[in-house]
Amino acid sequence: MSSMQFWTFLFLVLSFGLYIYIAWRSRVKETKEFYVASQGVPTVANGMAVAADWMSAASFIGMAGMITFMGSDGAVYLMGWTGGFVLLALLLAPYLRKWGKFTVPEFVGDRYSDSVRVIAAISAIVVSFTYVVGQMTGGGVVFARFLGLSAEWAVVVAAAVIFFYAVLGGMKGITYTQVAQYIVLIIAYAIPAVAVSQQIGGFPIPQVTYGTILSELDALRTEFGLHEFTEAFAGRDGGQLDVFLVTASLMLGTAGLPHVIIRFYTTKTVRGARFSAFWALFFISLLYLTAPAVGAFTNLNLLRGAQGSTADELPSWIDPWADAGYVTLNAEDGLIDTVSNDAASGADLIVSNDILVLASPEIGGLPAPIIGLMAAGGMAAALSTAAGLLLVISSAASHDIYYRMISKEQASEKTQMMVGRLAMTAAVLVAIFAGLNPPAFVAQVVAFAFGLAASTFFPILILGIFWKKANAKGAAAGMLTGLVFSAGYMIYTLEIFGTGANDHILGISPEGIGAIGALVNFTVTIIVSNLTRPPSHEVQEMVESIRYPSQQTTKV
Repeated sequence: MSSMQFWTFLFLVLSFGLYIYIAWRSRVKETKEFYVASQGVPTVANGMAVAADWMSAASFIGMAGMITFMGSDGAVYLMGWTGGFVLLALLLAPYLRKWGKFTVPEFVGDRYSDSVRVIAAISAIVVSFTYVVGQMTGGGVVFARFLGLSAEWAVVVAAAVIFFYAVLGGMKGITYTQVAQYIVLIIAYAIPAVAVSQQIGGFPIPQVTYGTILSELDALRTEFGLHEFTEAFAGRDGGQLDVFLVTASLMLGTAGLPHVIIRFYTTKTVRGARFSAFWALFFISLLYLTAPAVGAFTNLNLLRGAQGSTADELPSWIDPWADAGYVTLNAEDGLIDTVSNDAASGADLIVSNDILVLASPEIGGLPAPIIGLMAAGGMAAALSTAAGLLLVISSAASHDIYYRMISKEQASEKTQMMVGRLAMTAAVLVAIFAGLNPPAFVAQVVAFAFGLAASTFFPILILGIFWKKANAKGAAAGMLTGLVFSAGYMIYTLEIFGTGANDHILGISPEGIGAIGALVNFTVTIIVSNLTRPPSHEVQEMVESIRYPSQQTTKV
C-alpha cells in the first residue's frame, strides 16, 4: 500500500466510522422521526445539513472541474445553484413549512388532488434517481483511484455505505450525519486550496491569488488549443442564450428539488425554516467562493506540467489516473500540443472533468495526507446528498403512494417503514447500474436532475401557493407536459437508452432545457386551470392561510 493509499484509507475509515456511529445512535422507529426528524432540528444545524445535502459530488467534485475547462462559462453553475436558494427561501420554504406535512407530494396532494399526488411522487422518484446517479459516479471515482478498486466494486462499496446509514437513521440520522459530513468536506476543500494558493502565488487566500494568475492561464490555454479562461460564452454552442437558460434551469430546479425542500420540514418553526436557508447560503458560500480559484489553479498546474512535455515526460500523477480510465494519452511519442476534456476531440491529452478537483493536490505536488483528506471530502459530499435523495425516494414510495393511496387504513408504522426501506434498497440497486454507465460528467448528470425538477415541481408549487385558481387538472397536465418535454429533449440530445446523441436545437444544451420545460408547465397549468372548474372553497381558503407563514404553524 502506497503512502497516499494509506492516508486515504485512514481518513475514509475514520470519517465513515463517525457517520455510521451517528446513524446508529440516531436510529428511529416512527415515521415522523424517519421522514422529518420529529420537526425538532435546530436552525444552524439544519442550515449546515442543508448545505451538505446540497453540496453533492457535483459541487465538490464536478463544479470546479467544469470551471477548469469551461472557464468563465462555468459560472453558470455558481449563479444558478446559489440563486436558486434565494428563490427557495423567499417563495417556498416558509409556506411549505407552515403547511407542516412530510413530503412535497403530500402538499401537492392536499392542494390539488390524490391523482396529482401520484404524479408528484413519481416525478420525485425520477428527479431524485437522476440526481443519485451522479453521486454514485462521484463515489466510484474516489474509490477507483485512491483505494485501487475496480470501477464496479468502487460504486458498490459507496452504495453500501450510503444504504446502511440512510436506512438505519432516517432523517434524524441523516441530519446529524450531514452536519459531520459538511465539516469534513469543507475542511478537505479549503486546505488544498489554501496550500496551492500559497504555492502558486505566495499568498494563502485563493480568491486573491486567483486574480493574479489569469493572464498566464489565458496564454497557456491558447497555446494548448483551449479558449481563454476569461472569455465569455466561448464554450457553448448556444452562446449567451444557453448560458441564460442553464442558469435559469439550475435556479428553478434548486427551488423545486424535493430532497432540499424536505429539509425545511424538519425545523421547529416557520421562522426557523427561513433562517435555515440563510445559514445554508452562508455555509455553501464558503465552498462556492473558492471553486473558481480551485478550477483556475488546477488548470494552470495541469498545463504547466504538460508544456513542452512528451507523453513519457508528463508528471507522475498522470499514470494512476490513466490506469483508472480517467486520463487518455493520444500522443505516445510526440509533444503534448492539445489538451481537452472531450474524449471525441482527439486531443493529445484528454482529462475527465470528474477527477480534476480530487487530483488537484497531486497536480500541485502536495503531500499524501492532504490527498487522502481530499478523497474523504469527496466521499462526504457524495454520501450526504445521496442519503437525502434516497430518503425522498423512500418517502414518495411508502408515504405518498403506499400509505396515502393503497393501504391507508391497514398501514401500520412498522409496515410503512418496511416499504420505505425496500424502496431505498431497490433505488440503490438500480443506481449502482446507472452509476457504472453514466450519460455524462457528474456535474452534468446532476444538472439534468435540476432541469427535471424545474419543469415539474417549481411551477405547481409556486402556483399552488400564490394562485387560488390553479386546479388539479391544470397541475396534472402541467407536470406531465413539463416532465415529458424536458426528459424527451435530454434523451434526444444524449446517448441514453441507446438512442445516440443528436445536435442541440438552437444551441440549447440538455442542462438548460429545464427552464423552457418550466415555462411550458406554467403555460399549460394556467390554460387548463382557466378552462376547467376552479378548486373548492376549502382549498382556496387553505391557499389563503399558508400565505402568512408567521401565523400559527399547521400541525401534522
